[in-house]
Amino acid sequence: MGRLDGKRALITGGTSGIGLETARRFLEEGARVAITGSSDMSVGKALSELGGAAVGLAADAGDIAAQHRIANWIETGLGGLDTLFVNAGIVDMKPLADWDEASFDRSFAINFKGPFFLLQALLPLFANPSSIVLMASINGHIGMPNSSVYAASKAAIASLARTLSGELISRGIRVNSVSPGPIRTPLYDAMSKEQLEGLVAQIPARRQGHPREVADAVVFLASDESGFNVGSEITIDGGMSTL
Repeated sequence: MGRLDGKRALITGGTSGIGLETARRFLEEGARVAITGSSDMSVGKALSELGGAAVGLAADAGDIAAQHRIANWIETGLGGLDTLFVNAGIVDMKPLADWDEASFDRSFAINFKGPFFLLQALLPLFANPSSIVLMASINGHIGMPNSSVYAASKAAIASLARTLSGELISRGIRVNSVSPGPIRTPLYDAMSKEQLEGLVAQIPARRQGHPREVADAVVFLASDESGFNVGSEITIDGGMSTL
């Protein structure tokens, strides 16, 4: 038996990196999996990689109307939800002086506003019991240069996991978060060898993490094994934010 046998799961941003690996792990553990992505092309490619075992929908993670479309799609296709992994997001790093209103709004729309209204739209569909996992980041806890807006959006997500835990636990809905550090995803493909070496030098474990290491934590929080985890945050960063 799988740890998620029969559970109906939605993963936003499930077309690459941590989201795609989590979709694989959910399928391995017996879940019925739906994913979202930013385009029909990315969704189609991901579904092919998953062997046709999942379903997918292209949706703008920062658009409010799209969140309601996702909820309608889930209600029609799965009939409800037992677990949700809110993973879709962007990482926009630049100095304070380089930010403008449009780029600020885009980061917060995708990283916080969209997820907030997706949770609102999906709320009637959650089973009792069910589990929500939000993707936060260690950037919400450390003072990394050029990360001001990204860090603030992820700190907001970590806060949301705690406040919604208090609000939703009476309905049997647990809300927790994961906060990864540098994980080896396509995000880092543009970095030079020297930049990557400098990054790894800041990590006590002396390596980047693997998407599967985050996915395994999400599986735990989505499963019944974590039934006493409420409002918690699992840090997965090789000691970067703690040592």
